[in-house]
Parts: sequence; structure tokens; C-alpha cells
Amino acid sequence: MLERKNYDSYNQWVNLFVVCCETVVAGAVYYLYCCLTENNPWNKTMNAPMLQSLLIIVLCYFIAAIQVGVVLYKRKVYAYQIITKVFKNIVGFGILAGLILHMGKFLDAWSLFYFTYLIILFIIMALFRLSLRKFVKSYRQRGGNLRYVVLVGSTQNMQDLYHELTDQDYTGYRVQGYFDFEPNEDFPRDCKYLGTPENVIDYLKENENTHYLYCSLPSKNGQLIKSIIDYCENHVVHFYSVPNVYNYLHHRMYFNMVGNVPYLSLRRDPLSRFGNKVLKRTFDIVFSLLFLCTLFPIIFIVVAIVTKITMPGPIFFKQKRNGLNDEEFYCYKFRSMKVNAQADTLQATKNDPRKTKWGNIMRKTNIDELPQFINVLKGDMSVVGPRPHMLKHTEEYSKLINKYMVRHFVKPGITGWSQVTGYRGETKDLKDMEGRILGDIWYIEHWSFGLDLFIIYRTIANAIHGEKNAY
Repeated sequence: MLERKNYDSYNQWVNLFVVCCETVVAGAVYYLYCCLTENNPWNKTMNAPMLQSLLIIVLCYFIAAIQVGVVLYKRKVYAYQIITKVFKNIVGFGILAGLILHMGKFLDAWSLFYFTYLIILFIIMALFRLSLRKFVKSYRQRGGNLRYVVLVGSTQNMQDLYHELTDQDYTGYRVQGYFDFEPNEDFPRDCKYLGTPENVIDYLKENENTHYLYCSLPSKNGQLIKSIIDYCENHVVHFYSVPNVYNYLHHRMYFNMVGNVPYLSLRRDPLSRFGNKVLKRTFDIVFSLLFLCTLFPIIFIVVAIVTKITMPGPIFFKQKRNGLNDEEFYCYKFRSMKVNAQADTLQATKNDPRKTKWGNIMRKTNIDELPQFINVLKGDMSVVGPRPHMLKHTEEYSKLINKYMVRHFVKPGITGWSQVTGYRGETKDLKDMEGRILGDIWYIEHWSFGLDLFIIYRTIANAIHGEKNAY
């Protein structure tokens, strides 16, 4: 029998150790950076002795890193999550230290000197944490820092949980077995049947090294579950309840709280958070204003002249489309087709006779979509999001494709994840639209500011190289 360890404090010590190490590294990098740029004009931005600014750098880094925290010690964590933490840490540190250094006249925080230091520090800290993560994984693979688990119940959720805990040995979990009222032939054979739920407490008494207990027994066994919880609470065993939703839903769910009441949601919704909404809307306003006040007037003049020469009719084309919460709005575009009666009902095709040569060029390069920055500034659209569909398409496809209307939980965009991953243009078959909807839902569930920037980059790259589906 293994001796019980104070494993809850392990994470705190790792967190403190990493932050302390990084604080020393931040100071050392700053010192070396100052020495290397001593005779460089960049260094002239310092208005106080280097040791004074060094002390502020060290203190601010420690405060920022402690607040943001560390995730590399977690059992299941990915490289992008570690790098995201580093990025948030550097941004927080950069703002805090920059304000103090600038207001105290120690250093010009708006200088290339300070900005370059932050970039260097980000790269070093990302490599440092990824290296530490690799060490932690190797240590657990060799049998260190293990956590022993028992399962109570053998539902489909518990089978999936078993695989999540054991498929990668670097997580350091060891599932000792499962309890249920009778053995389950569908349960993985590597997981030992330990007996009925009535035997759980006796097993825990004999195996005091058990760290975690996951239970999926139905609520009708409430008294038995309560006795197991009481024992776990009094003997430092973490108890987790696993809801069995597989009877009616084969989909990942997310835990939330309203006051003291827990509930499960169908999907993660990052854009429902106030901070993310503010960030996205601020970016939309700044980005659209910059474009509309700089490049757009020049593009408009060129488009207006060529359009008037090549085809009669207005320069702009507006069309009702479905937006946030299925509300209708007028979407603006540069007109790329001859004036026709089917504009609101018929989707553009590859060799559409309604298009002109100039219209083809605009569609290939996405120029026709640029007036939608006006929609973005008005708040009808976002720079990035699911593309808004014609009213007729929304009415038709919402009856044919399951979860089609989920795409209306966020603002539509000028460009989107589906558009940069091959689902742009004409939807010849139902499966094409299904693929687009799956991409839209994936974007809603995985939104991040970095993802928006990546989609914008891919859109610009595709516009430069041309897209075969752009017609």
C-alpha cells in the first residue's frame, strides 16, 4: 500500500517554482539585453540606471505570472494552451511594467527597445515552458507523480472516461478498476471489475493511495452515492460525479453555474463572455475604420469607374440576409453582375451568364465583399464569422440540415473558417452546405482572437493567389 501524499500542494509548488524561475530569467534576459545594446541608439530610451528598471521588471513579471498562472503541470494539456498562457502572461507583464516604467520616467515603454525585449522574452518563456512540459511528461511516463483512480459505474461515459485517462501514459493516471452492480462485457478488459458499489468504501479503506473516484450511478442510488461521498470527503479522496447523458445525446457538454445551480450546456461559447465580446467588437471597429478611411476610397474610385464603363446600373448591390439571432439586415457588396430579377433567389455559379468579366475579377479577389466593412462598422456583421446567407437559402437549408440555425448565435462575417478551409462559393450538393455549417459551428465553439487573425491572414493569402471556388 502506497503512502498518501499531499498531492494538492504539488501543483502549487510547481506553479511557484516555474514563476520564480521565469522571474529570474526575465531579469537575466533584460540585463543581457541592456548590455548588448549599451552602445545602440535603442538603449538611449532608458532614463534611469539599469538596475532600477531591472528591479521593476522583476517585480512586475512575478506579479503578472502569479496572476495568469501555469498549466504545464496539468494531466491533459496541449502545447497551444501553454503558449496561450505565456502570451497572456507577457501581455499582462508588458502593460504593467510598461506603465510603471513610463510613468516613473525610467524607460520609454513605447520604444522599439522595450517592444523587442517583450518579443524576445515571449520566445524564451514559450520554449522554457514547453521544455518543462516535456520533462513532466517524461517523468510521469517513468512512473513518477502517479494518480490512482477508481470508477463507479460502467456507462458509456465511463468507458470514454477510462480511455481519456489511460490512452496517453504521460497523463500519469492509473485506473485501478471499476465497480458496478454486475460486470459489463462492453467495458475495456484492461480495466478490472472490483465488485458492486456497496464494496466501494471497503476497497477505499484497503487502498488508501486512491486519489480520485468518478461516479456515474443513477440518482435512484442516492443514499449509496451519499455514503461514498461522505467517505471520500472525510478521507481526502476527490469525488467526481459523471452525468450519463449518452442516453439522449452523443455530444460533448460543458459545465456551467448560475449562482449555486449547476447546469450542462451543449457547446462551449467563448463569444458569450463579455470580455471576448468587447475584444471582438473593438477589433471590428478599429479594423473597419482603418480600412474605410485609407484603402477603401481608392478602391471605390477604381471600382466605380470600371463598373460604370463595363455594365449599366448602380455601383453597390444590397441584399437582405440573416444575421445575429436570425435578424434580417441589408448586406452591401460591389455589384459584380448585370441587374437581374434572380439576384435574391439564385446563387452565383461558375459560368453564370449574369456575371461580367470585371465581376469575375472582383469575385476572384474578394473585392466585391469590401463594402461589407460598412456593415461591420454599423454592427450588423463582424470581420470574421459565418458568412450571411440569402433569406431563401436560410429558409430552405434550415429544414434540411440539422443544427443549421446554430450559425446565427454569432454575427456573420466578411470571411470565415469555412471560407478559408474549402467551403467557399457555390454549394452544388447538400453535403457542401453541411460541410460549411459544420465549419461554422466549429468556429463558434473554438473562437479566439488568434483564430480570427489566422482566418484574416488565410483570406488575404487566398485573395492574392486566387481561389478556384471564388465565382
